[in-house]
Amino acid sequence: MKIVVTGSLGNISKPLSIALIKQGHSVTVISSNPAKQREIEQLGAKASIGSLTDAQFVTAAFTGADAAYCMVPFDFSIADQDAHMKQIMANYVQAIRHAGIKRVIFLTGWAAEVAGHSMTEVYKQLAGVHVSELRPAIFYTNFYQMMDMMRGKGMIGLIMGWQAYGIRALFGRRGSLVGNYGGNDRIVLVAPEDIAAAAAEEFSTPVNGVKIRYVGSEELTCNEVAAILGSAIGKPWMKWIRISDKQMLQGYKMAGLPEGLAESLVQMQAAIHDGTILAEYDRHRPVLGKVKLKDFVREFAKKYI
Repeated sequence: MKIVVTGSLGNISKPLSIALIKQGHSVTVISSNPAKQREIEQLGAKASIGSLTDAQFVTAAFTGADAAYCMVPFDFSIADQDAHMKQIMANYVQAIRHAGIKRVIFLTGWAAEVAGHSMTEVYKQLAGVHVSELRPAIFYTNFYQMMDMMRGKGMIGLIMGWQAYGIRALFGRRGSLVGNYGGNDRIVLVAPEDIAAAAAEEFSTPVNGVKIRYVGSEELTCNEVAAILGSAIGKPWMKWIRISDKQMLQGYKMAGLPEGLAESLVQMQAAIHDGTILAEYDRHRPVLGKVKLKDFVREFAKKYI
């Protein structure tokens, strides 16, 4: 198949592109960064350089393709994330219909329904298209963004991967994680490699209509996560402390997030604590991926030093 992969050479898109090329597919990788063109071509893929917010460009990039992997990059410089996501999704719909693509994988997140980002209206516009919607949980790689805070550089708002719809946390000066969910709250973590593997598997699996697939690598409590991370970096005392929604909101505002965005993030995170997101996840509970947190922290610890 001729497959378009969005997401440049990100943590999911790069291993996905490599897997698809190895399977014999012809892959086009979309990136907004011209500097990525050479690396994309070295993988054996075609590079298409442009912005996903440009409907004309997206339509041209999808023309001639049989299938597509579609994700929406989070842009925290934009206050209205909902409008940003809708614009890119509208561009995808236009491009898919124009190209006559019949097999699509959409990457959303495990809180997609709870966060009010249901894909129902999108799917109504794609009648006859066979879709897999991947809903990954909280990315292991989000912890890389926390390194300075884990080194004890104070408490600031953390922005961590839109795909997870929220592991949003504050780090205390002694290295504790702090958020409006924590303690013994159950969470699900996922390795980008396991998401890429799931996406590659979906392209090889017949689907009729729309299929929802949650993706996770390990289920733990927040304190178990803190203990594993802490032990890896020489802070075995590390805990994940839960604070109030109000305190979390104040932290985001202090970090400079637009008020509307901060409020929506706090609301989504509260849905982890109260179990709403996990209830939906449990209804579609997946076979867990191969990469566990203890595997990830070995690499994390090397970069933390």
